[in-house]
This record gives sequence, structure tokens and C-alpha cells, in this order.
Amino acid sequence: MSTEPSRDEAVMSAGDPSTMTVEELQRLLQTDPAGGLSVPEVARRLDTYGPNELQAATAIPTWRRLLAQFQDPLVYLLIGAVAISLVAWIVEGGGGLPIDATVIAVIIVLNAVLGYVQEARAEDAVAALQKMTAVVATVIRDGAQTVVEVRDLVPGDLLVLAEGDSVGADARLLSAHALTVSEASLTGESQGVLKDESTLPQPAPLAERLDMVFSGTAVVQGSGRALVTATGMATEMGRIAQLLHDTEAEATPLQREISRVGRILGIAVIAIAVVVMGTLFVAGGGVENVQEAVDILLLGVSLAVAAVPEGLPAILSVVLAIGVRRLAAHQAIVRNLSSVETLGSASVIGSDKTGTLTKNEMTIARVVTASGETTVTGVGYRPDGQVMHNSSELTEGPVWEEVVRVLGGGSLANDAVLERDADGRWGIQGDPTEAAFLVAERKVGIHAARSERFTRVDEVPFTSERKLMSSIESDRELPGVLAVVTKGAPDVLIARCNRVQIGGEITDLDDERRRHFLAAVDRLSGEAFRTLAVAYKRLAEEPDSVDAGIEHGLILAGVVGIIDPARPEAAVAIADAHRAGIRIIMITGDHPLTAARIAVDLGIAQPGEPVLTGADLDLLDPAELTRAVRSTSVYARVAPQHKLLIVDALQADGNVVAMTGDGVNDAPALKSADIGIAMGRTGTEVTKQAAAMILADDNMATIVRAVRQGRAIFDNIKKFLRYLLSSNTGEVLTVFLGIVLAGVIGLGESGSGPVLPLLATQILWINLLTDSAPALAMGIDPEIDDVMARPPRPLTERVIDTQMWIGVAIIGFVMAAVTLLTIDIYLPGGLVDGTQSLDNARTAGFTVLVLAQLFNAFNARSEESSAFHRLFVNPWLWAAVALSAVLQVVVVHLPFLNTAFGTTALSWDQWLVCLAMASIVLWSSELRKLLATVIRRGSSTRGSGRTSDTSQ
Repeated sequence: MSTEPSRDEAVMSAGDPSTMTVEELQRLLQTDPAGGLSVPEVARRLDTYGPNELQAATAIPTWRRLLAQFQDPLVYLLIGAVAISLVAWIVEGGGGLPIDATVIAVIIVLNAVLGYVQEARAEDAVAALQKMTAVVATVIRDGAQTVVEVRDLVPGDLLVLAEGDSVGADARLLSAHALTVSEASLTGESQGVLKDESTLPQPAPLAERLDMVFSGTAVVQGSGRALVTATGMATEMGRIAQLLHDTEAEATPLQREISRVGRILGIAVIAIAVVVMGTLFVAGGGVENVQEAVDILLLGVSLAVAAVPEGLPAILSVVLAIGVRRLAAHQAIVRNLSSVETLGSASVIGSDKTGTLTKNEMTIARVVTASGETTVTGVGYRPDGQVMHNSSELTEGPVWEEVVRVLGGGSLANDAVLERDADGRWGIQGDPTEAAFLVAERKVGIHAARSERFTRVDEVPFTSERKLMSSIESDRELPGVLAVVTKGAPDVLIARCNRVQIGGEITDLDDERRRHFLAAVDRLSGEAFRTLAVAYKRLAEEPDSVDAGIEHGLILAGVVGIIDPARPEAAVAIADAHRAGIRIIMITGDHPLTAARIAVDLGIAQPGEPVLTGADLDLLDPAELTRAVRSTSVYARVAPQHKLLIVDALQADGNVVAMTGDGVNDAPALKSADIGIAMGRTGTEVTKQAAAMILADDNMATIVRAVRQGRAIFDNIKKFLRYLLSSNTGEVLTVFLGIVLAGVIGLGESGSGPVLPLLATQILWINLLTDSAPALAMGIDPEIDDVMARPPRPLTERVIDTQMWIGVAIIGFVMAAVTLLTIDIYLPGGLVDGTQSLDNARTAGFTVLVLAQLFNAFNARSEESSAFHRLFVNPWLWAAVALSAVLQVVVVHLPFLNTAFGTTALSWDQWLVCLAMASIVLWSSELRKLLATVIRRGSSTRGSGRTSDTSQ
């Protein structure tokens, strides 16, 4: 049996490899530090450890994805309605097609297909993680350097790292020469990390393990060798993959609420059917024959179907799909329909910093010279920090000479390259910090002059011990004269300078000027800038040897402050979010000082507000964590599990959480959040697959537009729910009260049983006519009020709250009352003695109920605003109402439909009466809204008066 697992266990049990000496690791992994592993040993370890790749999540079969679309209480209710309708159809004799059952079944299937198609691209985040792994790696085996597939790396392999390489596994550095690694996708650190092979004295956060390199990161500068300590799922990338796999996707608030509505309606439908059929049975003195039993059963089924808004799932899906298309037009791609509304409910948006709130571009923003401090802008610079609009300002004053020396010198002592791609966009090759000099000199227009004048002839490479880099340049303007240009850590470089550039002159660097520069360095560091100094000197002749000895007696040009700047549009978006009552928090793996600076710049936090780190979070118990997330706006130096912990704590505290991010380290938190938002341009494939929404333009402002759209969609959902439920309640109460009050309104009994106010076919016609087109048109109603002027919807607030239930009951009662009163007007006897036949009176009542529901479509657009507010902004609603009205005229006046639906033609005066009676639904609602407004304003006035009295 192989002994390899014991070696691996020994490494893990010994602690973090970053705190172990190289000799300890070599002994535990039994690796030759010079020749590496032998080929047979590699094969044996591959057999033991398996290939260096991440485990892909088990794919969900298509049939299960499709079946999942039916797993909803409302769908269960509709399936039950199909079954009941089929039973009634069979009891009735089974003649023709079971229309009711067929229509509802088609709605169920179409809704499932729509949901399946929208979610067809199911997330496969772990598979996407595999794509980030390097394809090949350079290793030393059997004493020779060779290139192998990354999947063939094993613990104990010796990695050879060079600029441009992707790191294929987690490894402990044996040596590092100016080795800088980009770890932004793993840790959120915006700038490259300078590595050092020195053993760490104690465990450190991931971003501070300088003696380690990690799978999925990239070498941007320098070279090194490293000993592989973990492969596959044992790597830091693998741990994120496992965390992502273990994270359960949360149901959206809308999904939870619709499920609740479905359960309530299910109970209500059963109760309605039982009560109505029981009332019919009692009122009729029992069932005397099979036909009576069939009639009672059919009416009960019809009312049950009428009480269920069977179009709700389909209308909901269509409305959300329309919202998805609208968001796509604004650069927001939504992968799950229900997620559209969730953003509108968001009370907290947790945002990553790098690439989301910032540009993910290391930028020189400040230049400190002997004459003062200059701000570099996107257009140019000027000493007062204002944006330069006139290019002539570039050549005014002595500061110009100094800035040219600093930026030009930093670009000479530089190994980065700026290149244009096929689309004309600039790209960086090399260290982003070095590239910042190349960008800055282009901003002030000195690139061409510098590149044409100087040619590199030699260099002294950067080392972590010296913290300097020097370039030896040939100056075309001074033949035979060489220039030494040095950049590096300000404290080190300033100590090697004895002169300073002031305008076009050079003077001694005295103690006062040294203090000036060192104080500026301290101040910039306190403002989260990374600082570098630039110096130079001329050589009259070529030195005998080029080494660190030439880095003395230098002329100090100045110091630069480098930062990953905040996105200007992010500040505007954050202000809009605050206006909407949404709290913005920053969760980043970057340095606390940098995070705090950006948070203050964007208005996320106040100056001096404390920042919590991952280490701080580890010390908090659950109660302390809950208190912390309520008040903390900035989290820094956090690992993926910390981001997940913060999201979970916010959710447990009653928040609806949206989480944005672009790096691999953000993916688990995005999946756990109520809605995860990935960056489309800078985001990794892993993040996009884990997210519910992708920002194609990486713009925070798009999130605010999505919030507005989500809130408008929620309002529209309430509109058509208010409309559907109140209309269906009107139908149920019409039949129920018609049976109970039959004698009062003139509906006597026929020889075969009680006379019904409406026939089953008429109820189903009303349901079909008014529950489809008008409800759908309300689902795409434009925004009526400013949805961003109110706070987020609390989790405790129901889609159908108490106020809506009361409104639904009142409107339903008014509908039933005007319908039954119309029947009474035309029937002999009752409260009003009429002269028409039962069919004529029933047709008039049938028409009033249809028209009342059409009036209700306008009333249901708002619980508080008048139906006449922005009356004509939705042409689709007018078209739907007109179509339904025309179809009602057709069913009343076409002879063959008279037979099918038990109707008779109405005269013009009867139509006017029906129209007037139906409009009472609208006028009664307007009166109720007016009274509610008066009462609300009165309460507000009294409350203001009491506040004023108290203040006095």
C-alpha cells in the first residue's frame, strides 16, 4: 500500500505550509530540492492523490429540471382543478372536449415551459472554476526542466515560475526574484503581491501569505521556484469550489410569497366549493335525482375554478420575463425570472470593492515634488487638483518640469508594456503598478518625447531586499552620456539622494526638504495610496560594472501616490440607493486602509468609521456578529467564508441581501445571497455562473435601475393580484349570495331545484374573459408613483396584506351586490318588481359582472391613487378592456353563443343600465380611496402638531 496519504496528512497536521520551513516541507513531501520528483514517483502519487483538477458538480438531468417547474403550491392547486373538472365532465356524460380541464392544463404546461427555457442555462460554477486553472506548468523532474499538463501536478513537484505564467497548484516558495503575483480573483487584492520566500512566523490571512502562491493566480513580474503543497480540491481554489457546492441557493422572497398565496387559495377554494354545494343542497331540500347532483357538482367545480386565478402563474412568468427584457436593454442580464422582483425588495447591497466600486486599474493620482503636490486627472493635471481643460496649462510653471521628471523617470525604470488590442483598447502586460506610470505620462502628453529620446542599455533588477529598480538609459540629446533612473520605496530611495529637482534647477536635498517628502509619503499612505519615489543622475562615462552600487548620489525627482480609484458613477448610484432606503456595504479582501478610503469617497462610510477584518469576524460570537452587521459598513481582509458569514448574518437579521462581485472569492456569497450580481466585463466565469444577475457594463448605476424595475414589477404583481382576487371574489359572492338571498331578489325555485343567478358556463366565460388580457396588461403597467422614494419592502410585508384583503372583500361584495340588484331589477317580484324573463335578467346580471370587472381593472392599478391618475399611460390595458367588452357583446348578441351560454340579446337601454350599475364598482372605490386619503392626512397633521407641541 502506498504511504503517500500519510505524508499528505503529515503536512496538513503540521499546520499551514506558509509557517513551515522549506526543509520541513521537503522532508514531509520527500522531494529532492534540486532534482525534483522522479517520473515513477509522480505516477505513483497521481494514482494516490488523483489528477490536479476540481470536482465538477453533478449535472441535473433535464427531466428533473422540467419537473421542478411544477413544484409549486399554486400549480398543485391548478392540477387539482384539472382533476375536479375532468370528474365533473365525466359525471356530466363526457360529451365533447373537457374545455375547462384542457384550458387550465395548457396554462400549466406553458408556464412550466417558459420557466424551463428561462432557466435552461443552469449554473455549473465548479466546472467554470476548472477553466481558470492553467493548462500547462513548468516543473523539474528527474533533474530536468519540463512542461507538463497542470492536471498531472502532484504534491512535492517543483514548480518553475516566470512572468506571464498561471500558477497551477498551491505551492510554497523556495526562491523568489522580484516575483509579483496577481491574486485579485482569489483575494480581492487590487494590486499585485510581491512574494518573499521567507517563512511566516505565524498564520496569516490568505492575502498576506507572501511565501505561498496559489492555484488560479498569475505571475505578472519576476521569477521563482516553488514546492507544490496541495492539488485539486485541497487547494484554496478547491476550498472555494467546495464552499460553493455546499451553499444552498435561497428561494427568492417572491417565490416564498407566491407559495404562501397558493396555500391560502387552496384552502379557500376547498372551503368555497364545500360551502356553496352544501348551501345548494340545503336550499334545494336535498338531491332528488342524478341531474341535480351533477348540476350542484358542476357549479361547485366552476366556482372553485373561478376562485383560483389560474392565469396567475403564466401572467407572473410573462410579467417577470418582460422585466428581464427591460433590464437586458439596460445592460442587466437576469438568469432567473423571480430574481427580477427580488432586487426591488433588497434592503442591503453588499458590494465587492475591486472592479465593482473601483476601476480595477492602478492609477497615479498624486505627484509630490519639491514645489508641492499635483493631482493627475484623466485629461491632464494642474497643481490645484482641478481637471485641466486647456492643454497650454501643461507647460505653465516650474511644476511642469518636475512632473515630467517623475512620470517620465518612472516609465523608464519600468518593465510593463501598454498594448492595443484588435478593438483599439489598451491592455497591460506586466505589473499594474508599473503600468500606472505609462498611463499617467500619456495623460500629460510626454510619452512620445520620452520614448524618442531614451534607449535602455542596462538595468539593475528589483529585489525585495533593496526595494529598488534602476534602468541605465542612453540619452540621444546628450551623446555619450548615460542616465541612471531609479524607482522604489520612498524611505529607501530618498536616503540615497543628495540633491533634488526644483523646476529646471537642481539643488541640495537638505533636511527640511527631506522632511517635506517623508511627511507627504506618510500622509499619502494614511489616505490609502501606495507610494513610490523616482530619482535619477547622469553618468559622464559607462561604468565598469552595473550593480546596486550606482544607486547612490541620486537626484530626487519626486514621489507618486497610486490607487485603484473609485468609479465616479458608483457614487451617484450609491446616493440613489440611499434615497431608496437601501444600505450599501463594502466587503473586500483588500487592505482595511484602502477599503475605508474608497468607502468614504463613495459615501458608503463616514470618515473615521471602524472597519472590520476577517480576523475580527472570527472572534465574534453569533450575537456579536448580529450587532456588528447592523452598524458596520466596511469589511476588509475577508476570506470567502467571511463574505458568506456576513451575508447569512444579514439575512438572519431580516434583510433581503443583494451581493455584487467579480472574483472567484465572491462566488459563494453571491450564491447564498437573495440575489447575486456578477460583473459581466471583469467578472470571472465562476462568479457569472453563481450569480442570478450579470451586469454587462459593470456599472453600479445599473443596479439602481434594476432596483427601480424590481419595485415597479412588485407593484404590478400587486395590481393584477388585487384585480384577479377581487374579481374572482365578486363571482363567488354573486353565486353564494344569489342562492342564500334567492327569495329576496326574485330568484324562485324551478321544478328541478333552486334557480342560480349565473350558469356554470357563464362563470367560466367571465373567468376566461377578464382573468387573462386585462390582468396581463396590468402586469406591464408603467410606474405610477416614484417607487424609489419609499423604503424597501420588509420581509414581514405580504404581497397580499391585510389592507389588500379588505379591499378585495369590499370590491367583491360591491360587484356581487350590483350584479344581484340588476337581476332583481328585471325579474318579477323581489325588491324591485321587473317584467323580464329569467334568461334576460340573468344575461343582464352576467353582463354587469363582466363590465364591473373591466372597471375594476382601472381601479386595481393602485390601492391609494385615483383610477384617473395617469389614466392613459397604458394603451395595452385599454386595448385589453376594449377586446373583453367586444367579446361580451358578441356572446350576448350572437344566436349560437346565446344557446351555448344561456344568454339573450339586450336592448340599448338595458346596456346603459348595465354600464351604470357596473360603474358603481369604480365610484365606490374612488370614494373609499378619498376617505382613506383624508383620514391619512388628518392623522399626519395631528402627528405633526403633537411633535411641534413636544418640541416647544
